[in-house]
Amino acid sequence: MSGGSHAGDPARTLGVVECFHAVIRQCPHASARAVAEHALATIEREGAAALAEQAYLVLTAVRGWRGERAAQVKRSLEAFLAR
Repeated sequence: MSGGSHAGDPARTLGVVECFHAVIRQCPHASARAVAEHALATIEREGAAALAEQAYLVLTAVRGWRGERAAQVKRSLEAFLAR
């Protein structure tokens, strides 16, 4: 495994669901955590077709979150949405 794929590497691009879990576990803003929890429930119910919309909603919800992990989550969600 290369250094760039290590789970703790802040330069690594996270998967969308991985981003949601990071928000739930690490974001200090309760409202953003609630949006991420709702996003996971929606994807479980509606499937992959809901990913883009939920990624956008979570990205919007974490605007005020700062720090290295926040930057990684935002960058990863932005890269997913740009595809």
